[in-house]
Amino acid sequence: QVQLVESGGGLVQAGGSLRLSCAASGSIFRFSPMGWYRQAPGKQRELVATETSSGSTNYADSVKGRCTISRDNAKNTAYLQLNSLKPEDTAVYYCNLKYRIDYWGQGTQVTVSS
Repeated sequence: QVQLVESGGGLVQAGGSLRLSCAASGSIFRFSPMGWYRQAPGKQRELVATETSSGSTNYADSVKGRCTISRDNAKNTAYLQLNSLKPEDTAVYYCNLKYRIDYWGQGTQVTVSS
């Protein structure tokens, strides 16, 4: 069983930055691809960024150049650095881990004011 706990969300002005964290329980973290997704009100959940266990990354076009995904396998923690935030980045951000099935955290709210 894997549990994911996100933190680091909050209210920030446009142009600001946030770093989200995702702490994972269990011993499979270092072997598993990780990802961040977001869901805005009235919209479907969408991919933000992913990182494989070997460190290869992929970003949605909407955040490319403003966002960095990373992981610390020693701490069982994944991170999402968000810079130059825009009001359209406002959403609940979810951490995802893939190991046979998809595991999800409870989400952390990011609100960007204009």
